Amino acid sequence: MKKYVIGLDYGTDSVRAVLIDTENGAELATSVSYYQRWKEGKFCKPEKNQFRQHPLDHIEGLEKTISTVVKESGVSPENIVSICIDTTGSSPLPVNKEGIALSLLPQFSENPNAMMVLWKDHTSINEAEEINQLARNWGGEDYTRFEGGIYSSEWFWAKILHISREDEDVKDAAYSWMEHCDYLTFLLSDNQDLATFKRSRCAAGHKAMWHESWDGLPSKDFLGQLDPSLSALRDRLYEKTYTSDEVAGNLNQEWATKLGLTTKTVIAVGTFDAHSGAVGAKVEENTLIRIMGTSTCDIMVAPYEVIGDKTVKGICGQVDGSVIPGLMGLEAGQSAFGDVLAWYKDILTWPTHNILMNSNVIDENQKHLLKEEIENNLIRNLTLEAEKISLSEVVPVALDWINGRRTPDANQELKMAISNLSLGTKAPHIFKALVNAICFGAKKIVDRFEEEGVKINKVIGIGGVARKSPFIMQTLANVLNMPIVVAASDQAPALGAAVYAAVAARIYPTVQEASQKMGSDFEAEYFPQEEKVEKYAEFMKQYQILADFTENNIKSKKKSTVDSL
Repeated sequence: MKKYVIGLDYGTDSVRAVLIDTENGAELATSVSYYQRWKEGKFCKPEKNQFRQHPLDHIEGLEKTISTVVKESGVSPENIVSICIDTTGSSPLPVNKEGIALSLLPQFSENPNAMMVLWKDHTSINEAEEINQLARNWGGEDYTRFEGGIYSSEWFWAKILHISREDEDVKDAAYSWMEHCDYLTFLLSDNQDLATFKRSRCAAGHKAMWHESWDGLPSKDFLGQLDPSLSALRDRLYEKTYTSDEVAGNLNQEWATKLGLTTKTVIAVGTFDAHSGAVGAKVEENTLIRIMGTSTCDIMVAPYEVIGDKTVKGICGQVDGSVIPGLMGLEAGQSAFGDVLAWYKDILTWPTHNILMNSNVIDENQKHLLKEEIENNLIRNLTLEAEKISLSEVVPVALDWINGRRTPDANQELKMAISNLSLGTKAPHIFKALVNAICFGAKKIVDRFEEEGVKINKVIGIGGVARKSPFIMQTLANVLNMPIVVAASDQAPALGAAVYAAVAARIYPTVQEASQKMGSDFEAEYFPQEEKVEKYAEFMKQYQILADFTENNIKSKKKSTVDSL
């Protein structure tokens, strides 16, 4: 009897489900659902770097996508043996004692502080800095040392601390907090006891400073010095964590009925999208997996004998088993990648939305047709023109810090900068500068890994940017001066989640074996162009000069101005 699994992948804008044949990784059905409240901009204030999501978007998407793939595939529910969920992270959510998200309760249904705090929410910059200062100076364990030595405002404790200080009602009502991947796994599981529910090793180790050497989460003494409420919260969280090849429970009866499945379906422990994406792309030692979307996550695995007791400075984290059980998982990334280009697109289309759409010169149908044509063709035409620009031509220099810097050396206070503009600078020149910037940011990550003794022999790109933009991928190959292959799957994270599901269902003995059997093939390869590599190295030096100036002068000047007030 053939067996099938479902991988459910929650991204920033949508959730997608894939139903996979465990024998060969073939995709039988796929379904995508976009978050409606998120599309409307609810609960978000971009000017404050506040990005929150209502769990109803996620719950409705779960039911829609899984029930659709079950129905469209025609596969018998009895043969769908396991589900695994991956999500963005760190994206924590407050819940009550029964594990119900606070925002599903009437009194919190419109409160942004009761929503899931999305990975790219940076409202807790001050709290992250408090954590860093305390970790370095309190006289005990430095709990940030497996997070690259710097705790980020994108992560679990900083976000909870910020919400607790800003909203007394949410703080008092939150019995516990759950990462997005844990919450949704709990929702489906027949184990509805928060005390015994299996939390994700991947989520906890990278973002909640969990490590087995200090018996789990940071101590109550440490957390209590930040805020007494965090010390009390620790008792209501967890001690142990689990890798995603393990079983969290079976599908409960309520959700089996909603999804058209049976309670025999196994629910695997949840994980983060970047790590499952690496598994979907057949990650192996000395290979850097770049998950390239709105931001990037850069994932590697290394044996214990390579890492040992060494901590890799300035990355997002290193966690035993976060990607492949038995190997150390390493994570870095850029806070913005595709978002840099999306921002530029929004700038250029401002007249379309604010002048064209309010024009009395043309009718409504023409307005919408023109708007659609501009939006569909803008990036493509910019790319075509940018490709024509000679490397000897003057191009602006830009930084990729439009949403802060994730790695190396997290600093979410940093902002983007552009220099070397002139009257001869056109839109394609700026576009080319932005593409260069996101590639230079990637180069800084590769350099840091190698400086810290983690060798990179191969780069694999996955995600929409990798598949859709040969211009960006060729630029990246030239900047990195190494070949890059591109995974063929549109759904590598969902496919990786399906791999974990297959191992949890005991169809394969190890994640490595399942990944090699079920993982994505590759559809393209980009090689460095020798005549351009040296020129990009020169441009990289200009990027570094601008980066140093921006970080060391503009930030300090801003701080001194604030202090003087």
